[in-house]
Amino acid sequence: MRKGHRPSQAPAGRPRIWGRHPVTAALANPERKVLRVWGTREALAAFGAFPPSIPVTYADVADLGRLVPADAPHQGVVIEVEPLPDIWLGDLLERGADDQRPLLVLDQVTDPHNVGAVLRSAAAFDALGIITQDRHAPPESGALARAASGALELVPWVRVVNLARALDEVAEAGFWRIGLTGTATRTLAEAVGKARVALVLGAEGEGMRQNTEAHCDELAKLPISPRVESLNISNAAAIALYAVATRGS
Repeated sequence: MRKGHRPSQAPAGRPRIWGRHPVTAALANPERKVLRVWGTREALAAFGAFPPSIPVTYADVADLGRLVPADAPHQGVVIEVEPLPDIWLGDLLERGADDQRPLLVLDQVTDPHNVGAVLRSAAAFDALGIITQDRHAPPESGALARAASGALELVPWVRVVNLARALDEVAEAGFWRIGLTGTATRTLAEAVGKARVALVLGAEGEGMRQNTEAHCDELAKLPISPRVESLNISNAAAIALYAVATRGS
């Protein structure tokens, strides 16, 4: 890296992604536009040749550390990217009724690590996609991509203006909307039928907003021990997705 050139802040709207798995996934995603690559010679050698259109800068570990937040585990490679193109809810819901993959709906979950972990679980259980409210969800970032471990590039993420209206649209597409809350009387296993399922989860601590609950067909809980008040949202999402994936088995 040129002496004195320390671009510690990415330009507005251009996230930086770091780490082998997130970077590999971003480079493999045809929908992702990669603008620039920085890395050590050893780390970049594992990626092979980059397209001529992508500027590549060799840098040492200390210089890479200045490109990302403090103590970020960059593993010797950092890329700057354009955010992924918008995905419209109607396009995602056009899948036929034979597509039984579940949807995940997050109500005001703002922590990028939690959203990233939910994306990873969504990829693991082959969810159709996730839906968030645009104003109350984190933007794409290196921290989110790292927590997702490549799933940011795999799972469709729809951002909507009005979550209640989106839930109405989800219902019209034939999904049974199940809101997860510890105050429900029925367990998720009891609530899951044979219809297409949309799992609705609220932020940790606050849970779903009242208006969001009102737009669910049913409320359900996970059968956790009374010794534990609640689960981290990414853990709850993973367990709920497993329950949907194994229903009837």
